Amino acid sequence: MKRWLPILLSLAGALLLWAAWPTAPFTFLIFIAFIPLLRLADIVPHGGRFYGCIFLALFFWNLATTWWVGNTTVPASGLAANLINTLVMSVPLMGYHRSRTRLGRTAGYFALIVYWLTFEFVHLNWEFSWPWLSLGNVFAMHPSWVQWYEYTGVSGGTLWVLLANIMIYETWRQRKQYAVPFSTFLWKTAWKPAALIIIPLLLSSLIQYSFKVPAGPTAKVVIVQPNIDPYDKFAEENEQAQLDKLLSLSAKETDSTTKYIVWPETALFTRGVWEHKLAYENETERIRQFLRSHPQATLISGATTLKRYDVVDEAPVLSRSAEDGNLRYDVFNSAIQLDTSYAVQIYHKAKLVPGVELIPYARYMSFMKSLALDMGGISGGYGLTPGVALLEDVHTHIKVLPTICYESVYGEYVAEHVRRGANLLFIITNDGWWGDTEGHRQHAQYARLRAIETRRWVARSANTGISCVVDPMGRLQQPLPYWKEGVISATVTPGDTFTFYVRFGDLISKAAIVCCLMIILYSYYLKFTRKLKLTNGN
Repeated sequence: MKRWLPILLSLAGALLLWAAWPTAPFTFLIFIAFIPLLRLADIVPHGGRFYGCIFLALFFWNLATTWWVGNTTVPASGLAANLINTLVMSVPLMGYHRSRTRLGRTAGYFALIVYWLTFEFVHLNWEFSWPWLSLGNVFAMHPSWVQWYEYTGVSGGTLWVLLANIMIYETWRQRKQYAVPFSTFLWKTAWKPAALIIIPLLLSSLIQYSFKVPAGPTAKVVIVQPNIDPYDKFAEENEQAQLDKLLSLSAKETDSTTKYIVWPETALFTRGVWEHKLAYENETERIRQFLRSHPQATLISGATTLKRYDVVDEAPVLSRSAEDGNLRYDVFNSAIQLDTSYAVQIYHKAKLVPGVELIPYARYMSFMKSLALDMGGISGGYGLTPGVALLEDVHTHIKVLPTICYESVYGEYVAEHVRRGANLLFIITNDGWWGDTEGHRQHAQYARLRAIETRRWVARSANTGISCVVDPMGRLQQPLPYWKEGVISATVTPGDTFTFYVRFGDLISKAAIVCCLMIILYSYYLKFTRKLKLTNGN
């Protein structure tokens, strides 16, 4: 039994983490899901064996929770993504094991918290970014538990999870080590982890009870879910039929009071359109004619756009080259804003999916450009030259952040744009690449966290679902089922106040980075002084 115990603990940890994750109904298990991994550190002193055990646990958690990333034309890409994420995710746990061995149990627990928070922050900001499994995301289905995210963001949830696991494990360990009457155990020790879990829940209830949805001028939003097969939509012969469908669906709910019509990611110009010609394309004119019947309405839609660089030497390093070599250009996953005028605003997606839309650090390894994975992206990747930061209505001064797909998982990115003046959050996405799996359901739930962090209304248009509206308290409204076309009409209120999180950003992660650096420096200091003592002793 002792021989197999580490493996059983690894599998138990993976099972608990998977069972707690959205959209499973057992979220409360997250408060004990790390306990098997903490136990592993106690019974497996050898670093190599410990690494093997945690790799097993993290890999099966990744695989069970995000296996759907491989539900594409290249299934091996999903396995590769899960393996890479497991490798990266194991770093903070290995750091914990090392710090615990060198600095003791209490310092080791502190190191685990700051290492994991630092890892999540780095994983949000480098080009291998994959924040899907940031621990704070686990509460997405329960916005009533985490209304205090308006102060901490998702990293507050990560801190809560780690502290709860450590305190519950330590309580169990002490109970096992010191035999005392159960009543004594309860009032002296067991109340501490219970309070750690209950107090944030009570605080969230208090915030929810006292919170008032912002009042003020409202805007009617029409959200379209066209339900077009993503593997067919990029065929040139289908473009006009798709536009017909989008206009027909929009007409069902658009009236003289409609302010915004929202279409999903890459709904327009699936084969690409030159940005300097976009205002004069036939498709644009057809949309403009439709909007003339509803002159108060503005369309925001996903599109594939191309930008040419007239001065070749000024083109980005990873921009594309025309066959004759005389033209450099970029392809963008964009959101465009159209109205009855000839003014067009273009937003470029900034957070690109590694391997699908971006080859990480390809500027240092240009040969990697040809290895882009066929997971719904395009060979060579998308460009990163910025477009407009926000889509603004010059008449009403409403500013919209049109997060494109994966961007909506980045809390601090969204908060930064709210700080720049975004009154409304739109999410335009095409989650149909992965079929009817947990991917689109998890993605829809994460939108609730962005609403709480910023206290903004969210309108979500997904090609195949789930399209919905989310109020500033994170409550889901009018969700359209997956793989069903439909239209949502909703009234939203543009916000103009800033939450603590919007004003100051992710302070918890930044503090963790400072502490992480201090622990590393202190570890090297101890290593140096011990070596010095040994040298002097000899």
